[in-house]
Amino acid sequence: MPFTPLHLGPALCLGLPLRSYIHAPTFILANVLLDVEPLIVLLLGLNYPLHGYLHTFASAIGVGLAFGFLMFLLERPMGSLYKKLLLKPKVLFKKSQFIVAGVLGAMLHVLFDAPLYWEIKPFYPLTANPLYGWASALEIYLLSFWMGVFGIIFYLLLIIWAYKKSLKTK
Repeated sequence: MPFTPLHLGPALCLGLPLRSYIHAPTFILANVLLDVEPLIVLLLGLNYPLHGYLHTFASAIGVGLAFGFLMFLLERPMGSLYKKLLLKPKVLFKKSQFIVAGVLGAMLHVLFDAPLYWEIKPFYPLTANPLYGWASALEIYLLSFWMGVFGIIFYLLLIIWAYKKSLKTK
C-alpha cells in the first residue's frame, strides 16, 4: 500500500481481538515494519524496487521471527505500557506468542501488498506474482479502511469496558 497507515487497519482489526492469544503490539508493529524497505529506497534514491526482497513471504518469516524475538526481549521494560494501553491482557506470554505475532503480522503485510504491485515477488525465488491484480487497489484500500474502522471501534469498546470496570472496583 502506498501509505503504511493503511496496514494498521488489518493489524488493529485482527490483532486486538486476538490479543489473548498473540502479542498484539508485536503483530501491529510487524504489519508496518516491512515498509521500512520502500522508505529507505525513496529516502536514499536507490536503484532498487520499492517492494523488493523484504516484501516476500520468505523474508516476512525471517523478519517476523527476528522482530518477534526482539519484542520478547523488550517485554520487561515495555509490558506495563502495553497493559496501560490495553494491548495485552494481564497474562505472561510465551516467546512463541511473540514470534507467531511477528511472523503473521509481516506475512499479512505481504498479502495485502502483493495484489497491488507487480514488482513484488511474494513466493521468491519464483519471479511471478500470482497475487497481482486479484483485487483492485480500491478494494484493498477499502478493506483496509473498514478493517481499521472496526479495529478502532473495538479499541474504543475496550477502553470503555476498562473504564467501567475501574469504576466498579473503586
